[in-house]
Amino acid sequence: MDARQVQGRTAAGGWSQQRFARRRGHQTDAVVAHAVETAVRVLLPHAASVEALFTGGDKGLVDDVLADQRLRPLAALRREPALDVGEPTKAVLLETPAQFRAVQVHIIEPDVRTT
Repeated sequence: MDARQVQGRTAAGGWSQQRFARRRGHQTDAVVAHAVETAVRVLLPHAASVEALFTGGDKGLVDDVLADQRLRPLAALRREPALDVGEPTKAVLLETPAQFRAVQVHIIEPDVRTT
């Protein structure tokens, strides 16, 4: 399991709401940077043999990760819909392959007309 460091106090000062926003921004930047490096290390070497990339979770963060120029080959393979991933526990992540293999069926009943 991987863990990210949570930033504590900051020397920048300011109102507590501003400090909290800065702290969250720094944490988000660190998460995105780590996800990019992981994708470059784990996924990018296999990009030529990947047919599609299904993403899930926070769309904005996924967009930020795939915006990295090194991941351009993977970003081009991105498919919709994005998977709905709640808390990314191991059990939830193990269920995701079934989600992107699933087929959505939309049934439209014919109009029943009586004369």
